[in-house]
This record gives sequence, C-alpha cells and structure tokens, in this order.
Amino acid sequence: MRILALDPGTVRVGVAISDELRMMARPLEFIPAEPFAALAERVKELIRSQQIELIVVGMPRNMDGTYGEAAIKAREFVAALKDVIMVPIRTWDERLTTVSAAKALRSGGTKAAQQRGKIDAAAAAILLQGYLDSLTL
Repeated sequence: MRILALDPGTVRVGVAISDELRMMARPLEFIPAEPFAALAERVKELIRSQQIELIVVGMPRNMDGTYGEAAIKAREFVAALKDVIMVPIRTWDERLTTVSAAKALRSGGTKAAQQRGKIDAAAAAILLQGYLDSLTL
C-alpha cells in the first residue's frame, strides 16, 4: 500500500506518492484547489487507483515553530477532506518544501515559467520523503 502526500496551496495542491515499500517519494501531479468537490473527487480516484492507505498533508509552520494563518487554512483543508475521504489523514511539517523544490528544479534546468505546477508536486514529494524518512529512524 502507498502513501499519498498533498501540499495544499490557495491555487493548486501538489500531489506526491510513495513507492509500495514506502521508501521513496515521487512527484505525481497538481490539482486545482478550487472547486473543492473536484479536488476531493480526484483524490478519491487516486486512492482507488493507487491503493492509498494514508494521506499526509503539509502543515505550514513559521520558522520559529509556531502556526500562522496558512496553518489555519491547512487545518480547514484537512477537516473538509476528512468529511469526504475515509483514508486516515496525518499532517506533517512542510517548512521550506516549496523553497527546496524551486531550488531543485532550477538546478535541474527547469526555467521559472515552467515551474508552476512542477513546484507544487515537487514540494509534496519533499514533504512525503521527510515523512517516509521519519518512519525508518
């Protein structure tokens, strides 16, 4: 069984998936954040088609570890998702995942204009890899 990661944003939600052994994460896609019903339907499709048993959602924290406005929105996102998804959902610290994803894409030669959706999926993969790594510690 696999783990799905969601990195929610105001415009797009980055999506990443683990391998079956839960050792490696890879970017999968991005889903438009609105309308929520369409996003939830796509997540349900992924759960069925990819045999997902856990969803990890990025929880934004400030650099000092506190929670801000973005964390409130992430909690609302998780609550709405729990209303329509039966798979367990966990949150995971996502500090600097988008910055790391942008740097990795730039160093790989991806131009800024091509990064939009790729950054979201790559950030979700970084988030998921952090979670997977914590399982093996």
